[in-house]
Amino acid sequence: MQEVPYGEVFLINKPLEWTSFDVVKKVRNALKIKKVGHAGTLDPLATGLLIVCAGKMTKQIEGFMGQEKEYEGTFVLGETTESFDLEKPVEFVADASEIKLEDVKRAAAELTGNILQIPPMHSAIKVDGKRVYESARKGLEVKMEPRPVEVREFEILSYQDREVKFRISCSKGTYIRSLARDLGEILEVGAYMSSLCRTRIGDFKLSQAKELLPLIEEIKARKANENL
Repeated sequence: MQEVPYGEVFLINKPLEWTSFDVVKKVRNALKIKKVGHAGTLDPLATGLLIVCAGKMTKQIEGFMGQEKEYEGTFVLGETTESFDLEKPVEFVADASEIKLEDVKRAAAELTGNILQIPPMHSAIKVDGKRVYESARKGLEVKMEPRPVEVREFEILSYQDREVKFRISCSKGTYIRSLARDLGEILEVGAYMSSLCRTRIGDFKLSQAKELLPLIEEIKARKANENL
């Protein structure tokens, strides 16, 4: 009887400060197979749902990546950073004390729907065969062309003390850090993203995800039992 090829999909809550590749590497080492990949990068300073595919299920990665994403997080007004998140030092831009909730909602509405978005310089996009973040870290400017994306929902959950709590549903390729930059530009006070959590990919929800380290222990225990 022919053995059925192994394939599995893991829903993982990516820990803060881990890269998506760090998570893949951890799963790969626990499974002791080479064919492991993730379906959509999360920045190190973001948390939330990461889909990791192993074995024959790696063929499904493109399908997962194309599905709508949902995020929750926080933007801070009046300041910005070179990377539009906390990877780089925070710099004062303008006094945001006069900005009201209605102003923030109006700016968010301008960034809702089918829009053209310029990706951040500190991103993994390739231009002329090189990752743009590599050029950015060397202080080199790279011309980034606007890309069409869809922001289906940009809901402002709360606004207090310059902090904008939001929920965003968007298409593949949308950069939430770029939305922070653009929101700050519309309001003319600057902004950066202080936290981000991916809560959904298609029909998969963060509530279904497992914490990484307990999952790794579970995989190792399963592999040990298979070898008995």
